[in-house]
Amino acid sequence: MPNTVSLHQALIYAMVTITVVDAKVGDTELNRIGRLVQTLPVFSGFDPQRLTHITQECGEMLQVEGGLDAVLALIGEAVPDHLTETAYALAVEIAVADLNIAREEVRFLARLRDALGLDKLVTAAIERSATARYQSV
Repeated sequence: MPNTVSLHQALIYAMVTITVVDAKVGDTELNRIGRLVQTLPVFSGFDPQRLTHITQECGEMLQVEGGLDAVLALIGEAVPDHLTETAYALAVEIAVADLNIAREEVRFLARLRDALGLDKLVTAAIERSATARYQSV
C-alpha cells in the first residue's frame, strides 16, 4: 500500500470509495466520476488516462483488512485544507448520482468528514446542495 498519494489520487479515491461501499458499483456513478475528472478545474493537469489505474489501485486497497481506514488516512493527508470541502463535495456528488443513498454511503461520508476535519454544518450544506441538484418534478 502506498504511504502517500497525490491530490488527484486522493480526490479519485474519495469518489471511488463512495461508489464501492454499498457493494453496488453502477455505470451511473462510474460515468459521473469520469465526467468530473475531465471537466472540473481541480483536475487541471491530471491525465484522464490514469483514471482506470487509480480506480483499480483504490479498489485493491479497499479489499484488504483495514483498507478503508488506510484509504481515509491517505485522503486526509493528501487533501490540503483549502480543498477539503471540494473532496467531500465530490464524494457526495457520486453518492447522489444514482438517486439512492445507501446506509453504507452515509457512514462513509461521516468518516470522510472526520478524516477531512470538516464541520457538520458545512457537510450538511454540501449534501443538501447536491440533493437539490438531483430533484425531479
